[in-house]
Amino acid sequence: METTSTANEQTSRGAMWELERNLDQPMDAEAGRLRNMYREKTYPTLVLLQLAFQSLGVVFGDLGTSPLYVFYNIFPREIEDTEQVIGALSLIIYSLTLIPLVKYVFIVLRANDNGQGGTFALYSLLCRHAKINTIPNQHRTDEELTTYSRHTYDEKSLAAKIKRWLEGHEIRKNVILILVLFGTCMAVGDGILTPAISVLSATGGIQVEEPRMRNDVVVIVSVVILIGLFSMQHFGTDKVSWLFAPIVFIWFILIGILGAVNISKYDQSVLKAFNPIYVYRYFKRGKTSWASLGGIMLSITGTEALFADLSYFPVQAIQIAFTVVVFPCLLLQYTGQAAYIAQNKDHVSYAFYHSLPDSVLWPSFIVATAAAVVASQATISMTHSIIKQALALGCFPRVRIIHTSKKYLGQIYSPDINWILLIFCIAVTAGFKNQSQIANAYGTAVIMVMLVTTFLMIPIMLLVWRSHWTLVILFTALSLLVEIPYFTAVVRKIDQGGWVPLVFAVAFLIIMYVWHYGTLKRYEFEMHSKVSMAWILGLGPSLGLVRVPGVGLVYTELASGVPHIFSHFITNLPAIHSTLVFVCVKYLPVYTVPADERFLVKRIGPKNFHMFRCVARYGYKDIHKKDDDFEQMLFNSLMLFVRLESMMEEYTDSDEYSTLELNQQAGNANQRINGISTGSNMDLSYTSHDSIIQVQSPNHMGNSQVMSSGQMYQTVGDEIGFLNACRDAGVVHILGNTIIRARRDSGFIKKIAINYMYAFLRKICRENSAIFNVPHESLLNVGQVFYV
Repeated sequence: METTSTANEQTSRGAMWELERNLDQPMDAEAGRLRNMYREKTYPTLVLLQLAFQSLGVVFGDLGTSPLYVFYNIFPREIEDTEQVIGALSLIIYSLTLIPLVKYVFIVLRANDNGQGGTFALYSLLCRHAKINTIPNQHRTDEELTTYSRHTYDEKSLAAKIKRWLEGHEIRKNVILILVLFGTCMAVGDGILTPAISVLSATGGIQVEEPRMRNDVVVIVSVVILIGLFSMQHFGTDKVSWLFAPIVFIWFILIGILGAVNISKYDQSVLKAFNPIYVYRYFKRGKTSWASLGGIMLSITGTEALFADLSYFPVQAIQIAFTVVVFPCLLLQYTGQAAYIAQNKDHVSYAFYHSLPDSVLWPSFIVATAAAVVASQATISMTHSIIKQALALGCFPRVRIIHTSKKYLGQIYSPDINWILLIFCIAVTAGFKNQSQIANAYGTAVIMVMLVTTFLMIPIMLLVWRSHWTLVILFTALSLLVEIPYFTAVVRKIDQGGWVPLVFAVAFLIIMYVWHYGTLKRYEFEMHSKVSMAWILGLGPSLGLVRVPGVGLVYTELASGVPHIFSHFITNLPAIHSTLVFVCVKYLPVYTVPADERFLVKRIGPKNFHMFRCVARYGYKDIHKKDDDFEQMLFNSLMLFVRLESMMEEYTDSDEYSTLELNQQAGNANQRINGISTGSNMDLSYTSHDSIIQVQSPNHMGNSQVMSSGQMYQTVGDEIGFLNACRDAGVVHILGNTIIRARRDSGFIKKIAINYMYAFLRKICRENSAIFNVPHESLLNVGQVFYV
């Protein structure tokens, strides 16, 4: 008897699983239909040259203004002899060659995510090739996107083994996430320090002509310039780059010519620096040479912006600009400065200005100051870009993001981040007043970002590029051969200003990780507490619901299942709209989702429930448009789905009720479905008011008539007419205001993170209604407290 009862229970559970699966199916077929022939944009030669010119004004300003302060930070005290200068120059030459040219321009830039760069672009690539995303909201239908490129591996290959190793434990996934977040936080610190040191170094040229001028005046001038720079950001990168590109182009031509003149005028023996033997001789000089590495590393600062600012311009444009203009002009300028310093060892402070002829000092000062402003633009643009990527992947609180260009997807601006950067930047400039201490802080931030990029490139080369392991070892060894010595040098100067980016990084890391942790816990709770379809089928008799005219858009983070917040809504307000659409706005680890692949629509339950699911998919560069546009696109997709459903006959009455027949046969006697009692001769059907009640089944459930609003749909036009009538009656946006709290038995750190830090971040960040541009008159907030 017990065996028979157990068998009946298992059969019943199997029938209910079938019921869930058939009434709320995944969207594989729908995703397959939407696949199009999207191709990445290519640029004509003339447009590519134009973009290469523009990239000078956004990407290379930081790298181009390094000659203003490099030699002063290499030799803060006295210079022993000319060979010491030649050794330092040799290190600069080979650092520029190995890191910006070889590593970044020709290797790392190739690791872009369809034209997007930065640490989060590398992370999104890894998330597509290995299941390391800590928020498991992806579905196999997402892999059918045309921008969702990934590879498959042979099970015995090294790539497959590494993939399994990365996916094998949550700790490894979290380590990668923290590494990415740390690199991002250091890049944000870079965005704070670059404007400070670039502008302060440029305006310091005033003291060359006016030695009696106080340093406080230089600081005030720098602060005024910084305020003007940050105030211009709302115009957008496209307009700013057209304004700045000619300035930077003139700057590079100027420093290239001046460098060539100084080589011929002062000391041509510095050309020996192209012989790498002088690097070895430089290090043989002792501890002072190792200590000066922090200054030498400043010659490659701005390189990290090459990759992070990739979203603003195509790879080829940046490669052309660097190899044709930037690299040769920098080599000429550093060599020319070394030639001047070799003959004028007492003028190492502001050597760039001292080496200028008197007739061009002031024009050069103006151009240098303008170029320093542009240098700041490179890292400001980089910061906006990486914050947007972090926000889309659930690792940063919601801030306002504005698209500043209709032509180029990646050109964005965040007012909140912009003014935060300005405040910190002014604090650093006015607080230190000394470019040497700022340089130490700057060097720490830059080398940390470079090291993170190197470590992330290892799995990228193995999993994405499927490179041979020997090439991976060669790339890693060459990168670390340059970066580790620089790292050891900047670590020694942490107490001399190097602590600043670490403080910024730790603060931002805590904010980002706490936000990510809270988001993950909210998602996990909603996944575990989602409402079963059996409960949905029993809503009518249990609550006596009334379907009111209109469309209810219920926003949820779940791409499958009905969220728990919906049951809370119905329990407190026992009425639902005549049409319900569960809307999931989901960001994927791709840079963009083409507009015609954005929406996936599926029906939930039988037809006259009028319940649908719509998943709106976005990439980390996409922005949720105005609500009117979004709403219209959603309804267009809904109408298209209804037509396709009718044409392809995917949902017939017999299909819908076959699972109910299984349920009927499995019951034999009375059974309980989430507290709803149904007998063996009972069927779930519908009244003229679309409520769900129990009615007697005649003979066969397949003969049941599906009634809606008093009549059965004869054509697809009837249902479309019904949906249009519902929309005309009004659209209400139902948003869940979910608050999570730590349980009483939770640890102290978890309570602090959830109850205070995450709660504070949610309070000060933008509301969902603002992000979705929901008008207040059609907004309904449903609040609920979850304990995690």
